[in-house]
Amino acid sequence: MALVGVLVFGFYTAVAYASYLGLTYLWRLQFDPVTTALTVLVVAVAFGYLSMRVGTVRLLSRLDARELPRARVPGAYEVLDGLTARMDLDAPRLMVVSLSTPNAFALDTAGRDTVVVDTALFGLLDRAEFEGLLAHELAHLEHRDSLVQTLTFSTLQTVASVVYALVSPLVFFVTGLAFAAAWFRGDPHSWPETIPGRVRTALERGVVVAMSVVTLAARAHSRKREFAADARAASVTGRPLALARALEKIERATTPDVGLLSPLWIHGEVESPDERRVRDLFSTHPRTEDRVARLRRRAEEGRVRIDVQ
Repeated sequence: MALVGVLVFGFYTAVAYASYLGLTYLWRLQFDPVTTALTVLVVAVAFGYLSMRVGTVRLLSRLDARELPRARVPGAYEVLDGLTARMDLDAPRLMVVSLSTPNAFALDTAGRDTVVVDTALFGLLDRAEFEGLLAHELAHLEHRDSLVQTLTFSTLQTVASVVYALVSPLVFFVTGLAFAAAWFRGDPHSWPETIPGRVRTALERGVVVAMSVVTLAARAHSRKREFAADARAASVTGRPLALARALEKIERATTPDVGLLSPLWIHGEVESPDERRVRDLFSTHPRTEDRVARLRRRAEEGRVRIDVQ
């Protein structure tokens, strides 16, 4: 076991040294720091952009999305045309899918933007509610929310990866020490309990914390953009309560119905306040009740635009 410990330590030391040599070689090339930072930024943005484009195509293919003919639902296109004219947007493609729960979302697709609508929404929402929901999705396209969020998250991930690469020699060396110490102790699985193992665990936790902060920041920005899209939709349509009703209907439709005997059954686990706060922090959308409350306050304050037909 001591011999295995020596071999494991030698292997990780070699990997750490190779990483160190690679970083040293890059350092000796004497790249201009500003140029290097700009190169990393451009690469991150390019990969993020390509990832989003490929991802949207795959998503539409996986959902079997189909473009909705104008002749089939002229009323929906009448609403869409009116909104795009008021918002000064190019008309996006209107595609339909069949999802397990009613939903709608906007995609920044190459060539022409796309709004995807679940078929159930045509029977669930009235015209004013559908207009409010469509205006919400168009507001996302108006501000390129999905593109901005994807590129920002991709850039932050790339920066975190670069930082991790810079400390990789230390990580490999400490890992080798931890495994070797565990083998010398005769218990290979006890490496996290060794001093080097604790150091490596601390480094891993630091990476996890950094990525969690990045994720939380991205999710917080996403929730902020949802509120902004609601406000924009209310301003364009002049009917914030219609959007509020649409959100409530979609929320009810996504809540399982357990039938007449539901008071006698425990449907799911009761969520504690702490669990709900954690879920809200990592959620991309605010709670429906918060969005509805803001829209109702907006209606009460009269901050709506009344369109003269």
